[in-house]
Amino acid sequence: MLHCKYLNPLSFKTTSNTPVLLPMSAMKLPGFWSMTDVTRSPRTLTSSSAAAKASQNTTTVDDPRLREMEKKKTETEAGREGKKIKGRVVLMKKNFLGFNDLKASVLDRVHELFRKGVSLRLISSETELQGEVGKAAYLENWVSTITPLIAEEITFDVSFDWDKKIGVPGALIIRNEHHSEFYLKSVTLEDVPGEDRVHFVCNSWVYPAKKYQKDRVFFANKTYLSGDTPETLKKFREEELENLRGDNEIRELKEWDRVYGYAYYNNLGNPDKSQEYARPVLGGPINPYPRRGRTGRRPTKKDCDTESRLNLFMSLYVYVPRDEQFGSIKMSDLLAYTLKSVAQFLKPGLPSLLASQLGGKKEFDNFQDILKLYKGGIELPDSLIKFIRDRIPAEMVKELFRTDGEKFLKFPMPQVIKEDDSAWRTDEEFAREMLAGVNPVAIHRLKEFPPVSKLDQKLYGDQTSKINREHIEHNLNGLNHHDTLMPYLRHINETSTKIYASRTLLFLKDDGTLKPLAIELSWPHDNGDQFGCESEVYTPSSQGVESAIWQHAKTYVAVNDSGFHSLISHWLRTHAVIEPFVIATNRQLSVLHPIHKLLHPHFHDTMYVNAVARQILVNAGGLLEKTVFPEKFSMEWSSAIYKNWIFPEQALPVDLIKRGMAVEDPSSPHGVRLLVEDYPYAADGLEVWSAIKTWVKDYCSFYYKTDKAVQMDTELKSWWKELREEGHGDKKDEPWWPKMQTRDELIESCTTIIWIASALHAAVNYGQYPYGGYFPNRPSISRRFMPKEGTPEYKELKTNPKKVFLETFAPHLQTLLGMAVIEVLSRHPADEVYLGRRDTAAWTTDADILQASENFRKKLEEIEEKIRNKNNDEKLKNRIGPAKVPYTLMYPSSEAGLTGKGIPNSVSI
Repeated sequence: MLHCKYLNPLSFKTTSNTPVLLPMSAMKLPGFWSMTDVTRSPRTLTSSSAAAKASQNTTTVDDPRLREMEKKKTETEAGREGKKIKGRVVLMKKNFLGFNDLKASVLDRVHELFRKGVSLRLISSETELQGEVGKAAYLENWVSTITPLIAEEITFDVSFDWDKKIGVPGALIIRNEHHSEFYLKSVTLEDVPGEDRVHFVCNSWVYPAKKYQKDRVFFANKTYLSGDTPETLKKFREEELENLRGDNEIRELKEWDRVYGYAYYNNLGNPDKSQEYARPVLGGPINPYPRRGRTGRRPTKKDCDTESRLNLFMSLYVYVPRDEQFGSIKMSDLLAYTLKSVAQFLKPGLPSLLASQLGGKKEFDNFQDILKLYKGGIELPDSLIKFIRDRIPAEMVKELFRTDGEKFLKFPMPQVIKEDDSAWRTDEEFAREMLAGVNPVAIHRLKEFPPVSKLDQKLYGDQTSKINREHIEHNLNGLNHHDTLMPYLRHINETSTKIYASRTLLFLKDDGTLKPLAIELSWPHDNGDQFGCESEVYTPSSQGVESAIWQHAKTYVAVNDSGFHSLISHWLRTHAVIEPFVIATNRQLSVLHPIHKLLHPHFHDTMYVNAVARQILVNAGGLLEKTVFPEKFSMEWSSAIYKNWIFPEQALPVDLIKRGMAVEDPSSPHGVRLLVEDYPYAADGLEVWSAIKTWVKDYCSFYYKTDKAVQMDTELKSWWKELREEGHGDKKDEPWWPKMQTRDELIESCTTIIWIASALHAAVNYGQYPYGGYFPNRPSISRRFMPKEGTPEYKELKTNPKKVFLETFAPHLQTLLGMAVIEVLSRHPADEVYLGRRDTAAWTTDADILQASENFRKKLEEIEEKIRNKNNDEKLKNRIGPAKVPYTLMYPSSEAGLTGKGIPNSVSI
């Protein structure tokens, strides 16, 4: 059989007038062209034929000089028409967990043999050529290229016939006639007339052509405002955005779909399972919330407003556009480390297993039991191993049953107890973590005394603090988890959780450290909310049972802070609020648009990690409901907090001023002056914020020379309008939204977006295991109220305070689940891309922008040096603290693993 994929059936005559069909490049006989040569030089044949025909109908003068001139002209045209543009195509074949799908590779080879290859056609960028599309060229040597076992980049050659009707290519069309998809990384054309080198950054999965209604289009690595696009490319630019919006696709979306749509959070509950798993829809006037990515799944049988859910083991296959999914390296890392959280699958056997491993005890009753989790782990009986194997896909088992002698449920030693396993109990460390821990964004300066409530008195009565000057007599800072919790407290305490609303007052000492002075624990009035609250105030003590009660009071505050951190500081204010920006950017800003290019690295993996979280973390019965105190009210509570979310206040300087931790000061390096000078999160964060803003200002000023340029940008207008009215649609009428009429508004908005996605997320995410991996330091659940004098619990507190503490704050199963979850969330994968870096070096052709990007990277390296120096400064006591944990959460770069440092570009875990 002849392999003739590169052309339509073609024959030509020899001198004997006998038709001959030549195979591709196999016939290299003298006097014959190969089929590849014929196909790729068609205009040479056409020109010759035309000349021959002309000679039969035209009388010419036999002048030697004219014949010579005509010969030279013909040779020049033939040389230009016969020029080849050589290209390199870099791609990765279909793979799973870092291994190539060899079955798919074989099927692709079969398709090649049947003339079903991968073709590319060039699209002109020159206006006068009216969008000319060139002839197809095919990837060469697909069959003969060996597919390696390990997934890696493979380079294929491609040759285009240069056509003066194309000129300089501005885009290309790629068509995949193979059986399987592949990941197209880049296409590079060399020796292009008029341009020399044209590069296409693709970074996209290309599925077989039958999966698409229209062929895939990729644009050359140029940047155009919407009004500056070459006329020849406008149609393709607009069609590509229309495809990505997919507003006409009213169906369940599949993995090859490239649709970015909006939906309410109506996929958290599972009423078909039981009413216990029903959850309210988030989004709309009753429970406002940011929008999520649309999947189009059918509604549940019992509630048409709730979207049906995937089977638990299919959670990693939840729909997002394929380009938003994890790469193979990150997916492998995620699966490996997620095995630590398989306790939810083991629930029938895990409690009894733990009891047997802990000498028959059903609870932790001393701190040494917890330390065993870091030093030895837990052995599994054979019956439980079989239980796991029957329920977990084979690809996920490799990390679970290790061959290096490490036992199941052995956790890394958290930094907070690595140097001193008791320093976490001190008042100094308790207060320091409000400035340099995993949730350093909640502390505020006390502006009124006693602390006042902003809750509606008609609904909640008098909520004024009971702390008075007999408790304290100092200028104060505070950690207030009163108003946010009180409206939900009665509901939450009807579950297995028992908590209080809390106010914590701290005094700023001369050495820059904070000293806790009083903790107020409040609960709803027995006669009803309208009667206000009841409260108890606790002050520090180091003697007797009062010392144990003070430790309990601090831990109730830690529980509140841990829950607020997980659901509000982390999930709501980074993951949830940034997803609408991802969707709107892909729907309204072309990949050619400068703001798309600026923001795209900061959206990497966000849609996918959020979609998976809605499957296994924040859903009804998910891991957060099992490990964080609001339980089934968790997401509803976060919706209540979202009502007060204001986009401009997410900018770090604005946030610090709002919380009273800084004041405006034009003479200060960052325009604000910290009132607590040794506030590690704020001090380092302002350095990073300023570096981001300088980079964004340089970038935006290059493309937008005036405010009018911002106002005239139609794509930018559509983006910002849709973001407000759709993505954050429940806040569309808020007056605080920037109008997006000036360069300053654009710069501030983009800086804030990048800050949320990178540095803010890093600050509240990667310290979770270093500080919370030792659960007594940051428990997220409490199961008992404070022991009251005269009760058996109070008596036991006197005789065995550690046992009472652990029974209250560290239940077995929740402790292990919580540790497993935050270990996974705190890790950096091997292929992490950090702030200031790109996954593609040649991401733009604009030299000034590349230089500004390099300046940004160098500035971040300078910040790293400053952080190292500050952590070695003994005068800055909050940077290390009694637990001897250096503050590095704003340190821009990191190695892979549990490092407690590093700012990834995006919300990617």
